Amino acid sequence: MLIDIHGDIWTDVTVKRSLGERDIIKRYHLDRFKKGDMAGGAFIVWIDPPHVERPKERFLESIKYMCQEIWENQDILRVIFNSKGFYAAVAEGKLAVILGMEGLSPLGDDPEGIYVLYQLGFRQISLTWNEQNAFGTGARGDTNRGLTELGKRAVKIMENLGIILDVSHANDRTFWDIYELATKPIIASHSNARVLCPVKRNLTDEQIKAIGERGGLIGINAFNEFIHADRDKRNVDYLINHMEHIAELIGIDHLAFGFDFFEYLEEDTSQSFIEDPYRGTSGIEDISKAPNLISKLRERGFSQEDIEKISYKNYLRIMDIVCG
Repeated sequence: MLIDIHGDIWTDVTVKRSLGERDIIKRYHLDRFKKGDMAGGAFIVWIDPPHVERPKERFLESIKYMCQEIWENQDILRVIFNSKGFYAAVAEGKLAVILGMEGLSPLGDDPEGIYVLYQLGFRQISLTWNEQNAFGTGARGDTNRGLTELGKRAVKIMENLGIILDVSHANDRTFWDIYELATKPIIASHSNARVLCPVKRNLTDEQIKAIGERGGLIGINAFNEFIHADRDKRNVDYLINHMEHIAELIGIDHLAFGFDFFEYLEEDTSQSFIEDPYRGTSGIEDISKAPNLISKLRERGFSQEDIEKISYKNYLRIMDIVCG
């Protein structure tokens, strides 16, 4: 079984529920989850293009539909906060759901709003998406701008409450500002190695080592443009190269799966930030193909213990350390 620590599922729920549909996860995604042996995941609220100019309104829409979906599907969903909750969900035959937030633009310039997010159940948060906001600077923001004073306050609130701090979309300066300030493990929920694929969203070897030194982890991203510059090499085998590289630098204990699959996004949303119109990665096109990745990991010498750690145990360790 596995946990996907980054999936924009609430975006799809919001789009479809706004059109009058219900039971989105059950009707559109559950079968793929089962085929992929996915026991749970970090389900992310994200201000999707073209709604970036109205983040507060979009956030309220998203959490409204998220809460409806959770309430009406208690037979298949259980929101969790630690490893105990995960194993309870598995025992009940339910999906273990971690509520995540990608970017704090809906809070405007009010970091105290994080207390509200915590009470709503959010336990994994990144300060930015690709944009720059009142708290920090994303991968497409000003390279000379990093964490702001409000961002520093946000980091302290998150650590005090017990929320996992995700740095995947932070630009380099924001990453290092967070690293210097944070005292608990941090994660990059859906990033690969920049030395193997030189895009801003991937991590330098120095950043990878910094996350490992803090006891954090990196979720491997299956998005094709983050795997290799050569389109012909955007496949599951080259994705495993990223896993091997990160493991060589910081060890198996700091790896996870953060697939960032695109089937949760509308075409107009994804087209606003991707370059290659072909979005799939050969051999790991969606979560149902995860067993193929697991099989290839075995072929490449990963042990059963290694695979279990990457699949769910490493992330559960972080949850227990940070969230309690």
